[in-house]
Amino acid sequence: MEVSAPGTPSDAAPLATGEDDTRRRLDAYKYLGAPERLEYLAIMRVFCGTLLADLAVPDVMAKLGQSGGPVAGLDADTLTARLEQLTSWGNLLRSSHTVKASSISEYQRSRSRYQLSKVGERIQRDADGVLAEADAAREVSGELLALVERGLRELAERVTAPGGIEPQDGLERISTLFVQFTEFADSVRDFYAYLGQVLARYDLDSTEYQGFKELLLDYVQAITEDVSFRAPRISAALATLWPRLPNLLARLDAHAQGLTGLSAEDDGLPETRVQRSRGRERADWEGLRRWFRDTDGQGSQVDQLRDATLRALQSLLTNAKRMLRSATGEMSRRGDLLRLARWFDEAAPQDAHDIAVAAFGLYSARHLGVPPATDEVVPAHTSWWTGPVVEVPVALRERGSRAQRGRASSVEDHSAQKRRLQEEARERAAARTAAADELRSASGRFTDVRLTSSALALLLELLATALGNAQLRREHDGTGHQEANEGGTVKEFGLESARSEDAELGIRLTVRHTAGARTVLRSTDGDLLLDDLELEIGRISATADGRTEVNAS
Repeated sequence: MEVSAPGTPSDAAPLATGEDDTRRRLDAYKYLGAPERLEYLAIMRVFCGTLLADLAVPDVMAKLGQSGGPVAGLDADTLTARLEQLTSWGNLLRSSHTVKASSISEYQRSRSRYQLSKVGERIQRDADGVLAEADAAREVSGELLALVERGLRELAERVTAPGGIEPQDGLERISTLFVQFTEFADSVRDFYAYLGQVLARYDLDSTEYQGFKELLLDYVQAITEDVSFRAPRISAALATLWPRLPNLLARLDAHAQGLTGLSAEDDGLPETRVQRSRGRERADWEGLRRWFRDTDGQGSQVDQLRDATLRALQSLLTNAKRMLRSATGEMSRRGDLLRLARWFDEAAPQDAHDIAVAAFGLYSARHLGVPPATDEVVPAHTSWWTGPVVEVPVALRERGSRAQRGRASSVEDHSAQKRRLQEEARERAAARTAAADELRSASGRFTDVRLTSSALALLLELLATALGNAQLRREHDGTGHQEANEGGTVKEFGLESARSEDAELGIRLTVRHTAGARTVLRSTDGDLLLDDLELEIGRISATADGRTEVNAS
């Protein structure tokens, strides 16, 4: 059998816009919060491990087995469900790759192949980065700021020179410039996020405080001074370059168009969005200028950097005041609690009980006064651990009162759930009936129609039953025979025909073995090719004496 998997990108429905587009993209994050998140992460790492990965269920199982761990034990059905769920969330796409299957079960597993979507790859890459480096203190790449200043100054000199700058030279300089600036800006944001996390702690001891004090007074101050020193120079270079920027970007677009042709209205694909390289759009330059200069009255990033440094110093002073009050005994009991914890750690079990009584007033349990059964005589020396259990009423156990409150709860009403289950059963029965009608109407002209997913599933169910029945009859009555094909390989067949039926749906499938026959079943799930087999769908109906009559469709 040859299988052509459905769901190619060209067949996909147009992407939604507005809120639907936002909801679709946010759905791609669901696998990170699902209960089976570790399994989903392992599967996504398999697809992110290679470029243009086009994998079926057996391929993913093999790669998970090589990686080891608890995820390596996933069976084919569970893995298929995980892949289908990732496809519905938008992390994976169905591939159009054609595969060959030698059995119905293998067809069921291999008819769908999957590849990574752009959103899924981006989310998985960010997730791996967060898992690997989320708590690390990232150094600020201050040397890149000097390179940004020098690159802008040299670019402004070449643009204002007679004849202007060569397009290729300008393209290389702008790409390098924005790569350096992006790396510097990201490192600043990461470092100050880590700094805020540290300063929010209220349990800094003297050693930690000393380390962070030196960090703020030396490292942060050096960063702030360097940015304040180079910001006016970068702003001056941008001011020189700004009037000539539209002409420069137009020359770069004429020299190297890139992928913008994909979204062109005349020759491209208007629905395709292209994310251009940094520095090729005017918005990138406006973001660069806002970083070093206040252009909208809300302050530049340099101003925010100074404010953040000031707030960090204020937090440091707050911690210093807290430590001083703690040293004089006015506030924190941190030292006492640490000493108490050390006593518990070093004490024997009986001594630990005595310490708990002295520190927290936690005495031994008191008897509740519930008498045991009258026929049980419990000696006074019997321990509570080994003595009989006394049933304590709920009211006494929870509220300390013997009075019964409330009334007995009514029997829970499950009628709504029953109606929902009955409705679902009716819908499934109606879907199978519609699939049976579709198969009967398509009998004899399978090559001219395209079956629905439910019709193909019913046909595969009948086909598997028919072939199984033929195999059982061959084993019981020995009617099987052998035949050699052109290559000399011996193929073993059962009966010349096999049948299966479903009395509830009133449908019968007859499978005949005909040498050289080719039956093609087209459906929304792909194409199924059956070699040397012919299919006939018939209608069955019950007679008055309980027998069934077959009417060929």
